[in-house]
Amino acid sequence: MAKPRASRPGSRGRPTPGTGDDRTAPSARGDDGGRTGRSAADGDDLTVAVRVRPGAGRTRVGGRYDGPHGPALIVAVGAPAVDGKATEAVRRALAEALGVRPAAVSLKLGATSRDKVFIVVGDVGRRVTDLRDGPG
Repeated sequence: MAKPRASRPGSRGRPTPGTGDDRTAPSARGDDGGRTGRSAADGDDLTVAVRVRPGAGRTRVGGRYDGPHGPALIVAVGAPAVDGKATEAVRRALAEALGVRPAAVSLKLGATSRDKVFIVVGDVGRRVTDLRDGPG
């Protein structure tokens, strides 16, 4: 009977790239490397990079920030950056600004970061561009 193979040091059970389990493979991220733009998985999903400004005096969606996930939409919320309160407030503010249900907006990356990536279900690409870059 053969001994079971030991896992690689530091792998912590993560999928090995190239085995089909890698969720960040180029085919799963879309043509733009997982940054803002259309998803390859579904024509109605849009990934939206967001820069969060928690603790603001009022909720505001609009403006551009060149962040680590590409050009990001700035969302200011009054909620503090504690226990996911700001993230939830951003999700709801983003849904309202884009004219979709809050359930159509879900967090993809950045649960504890000011730079987040959301997935929005619906045809909102034009509205995102107008909010981020101004009408044009």
